[in-house]
Parts: sequence; structure tokens; C-alpha cells
Amino acid sequence: PSIPPRPTSISIAINCFEVKRRTMLPSALVTILAAAATYDAAAAFTFIPSHVVSNRETTALYGTRVGIFFGTSTGSTQEAADLIAAEFGDDVASSPIEIDEIQGSVAAEFAKYDALVVGTPTWNTGADTERSGTGWDEIYYSEMESLNIEGKKVAVFGLGDSVSYSENYADASGELHDVFESLGCKMFGYISTDGYLHEESKAIRGDKFCGLLLDAVNQEELTEERVKNWVAALISEGFLAGEVAENREPAASVQSSNPVPQIETEVSVVDPVSVPEEAFIGHYNALSDKTWWSNGRQSFVTSGPPEMQSTLVKTNTRLSP
Repeated sequence: PSIPPRPTSISIAINCFEVKRRTMLPSALVTILAAAATYDAAAAFTFIPSHVVSNRETTALYGTRVGIFFGTSTGSTQEAADLIAAEFGDDVASSPIEIDEIQGSVAAEFAKYDALVVGTPTWNTGADTERSGTGWDEIYYSEMESLNIEGKKVAVFGLGDSVSYSENYADASGELHDVFESLGCKMFGYISTDGYLHEESKAIRGDKFCGLLLDAVNQEELTEERVKNWVAALISEGFLAGEVAENREPAASVQSSNPVPQIETEVSVVDPVSVPEEAFIGHYNALSDKTWWSNGRQSFVTSGPPEMQSTLVKTNTRLSP
């Protein structure tokens, strides 16, 4: 039979977590429905990429928009912001915005985004406040004090010289963190201090840095790897998970003005060795403790994180490329 075009929005429920007998569908129809379900499921899952998936491929699955804001004096912090934006992908992150350009409209600019990544260098070494030497210093204790951004997700990054200023490494990042935290923001992106050359830093909270710290002077060769690992860690912490997505059940269901009957696909338990693991990308949903796998053609769901699989639940479905 001929297959009608896919409606703009489809109501689909595909339960991949219960193994039972299902009614088989024509393969062409299954392909269309599976592709629609995969697209809609992106908003319902909090995906954590496994070690075999790139951030660029997974972040498009989230509805969260990330605004990247920075202050700079020499351009190095902007270069770091560019790397972070590229790692998130332009379908998720804004082009980096210099804080000097939005003075007077900070509230309106921040309101455009679900989450913020904010960065600063450190120039006023040893100062108790206003340590960045950038436009951040001019709005911390004036325009920003009236912001109503409680609950907004924020991650901090900063640059410093961990050798020449080893006792004040990236101090301004700590102030940037504290200002947003004092406004009631949810802070993300704390990292280990291992591998750095500093002696002391006002950017340490507990036993970790309050965000991603970079040293473009002494450890420039580590910058790209540190950025990549940090963005992956942010995603795993739920930085891109919106409030709606966090409260939804892990099944795809979208209302449509032209609804179609709900259809379930056949699922079956298969031996792990029968599926070429290297061909699949795993995305872990921490809320449901499920891992969704796809290789662009097929998908399946397993219980637990990717590294703790004992059985695979595989859908009898082929996905559109």
C-alpha cells in the first residue's frame, strides 16, 4: 500500500522497555514511524553520550539553547569561547558574545537562553573583587544585582597563567562563579585540579575548580582536549536537559492537530554478541537508567549505563539515515 506523507507532528508511543509480542508492521511504515519517534524522543530523554559518540552528533537532540558570554582583553578568552561553542554545535550554542557588547541589556540577552556558559580571564591579580579586568567588572555589582535568573543553569570557564601567577591562577573565574551562584543559578562544570601547574587559586571550591580553567601560556596543547572533555561532562551532568524534559516519561508522545493511532513496534531480547557494538552509539538516560543505542539504521534499548550491559533489547525497526 502507498504510504502517505508524514504529518508535521505525529503522536507516537513506542515502549522499548517491556518485552512482549507485538503486531508486525510493513517495513516502510515502520521506517517512517521510527524516524518520527526518534526525533520526538530527543526532547524526552536526558542523553549522556558514551565514549564512542561525538558531542556534535548528540547535542542536536536537545531542545536547550546555550548562550556563551565572555570578557576579554587580548582575545584569548574569545578563542576559548569559540572552541566551546564549536564543541556544543551551532544548533545548540550561540556564537560567543562579548559582555561589553550587551551592557545595559544583560537581562534581555540572558533571557534568550536556557543555559549560560560564561568566561573570563584574570588581569587584576590578587584583587579581592573585580579581578577580570574586563566588562564583567563593570556589571557584577550594578546591573547584574537586579537580574532575576534564579534556577538558570550556568557553567564557568576561565583563563590564567598557572606559572607566572601560580598563587593567583585564574582567580577571576571564582568571582564570576560566585556572582552567578549568589543570584540563585544552578552551577555546573566543576573539574579536578589534577594536571595543572598552579599553587593556589581563588577559583577552587572544595577540592575542585569551579569551572573549566585553561592556560594558553603554559599548557596550550591541552586546551582542545580539556574543552572537549568539559563539554562532554556538562552534557552528562544534565546541562542540556530542560525542565520539561526532566519531568517527562522516557517515551515519545507529541500531540498533533492530525493525530494518528498509536502504534507499537515489535521488540525482542537478543544476545549481545549478535549486535556489532562498535557500530552503535549509546546515549544514557540517568533518570530512567536506560541506554538508547543507534547506528543510524537500527536502534535498541538496554537497562543500565553503557558499560554495564548484560542483555540488549532491540527494536525490530530500521531508522532513516
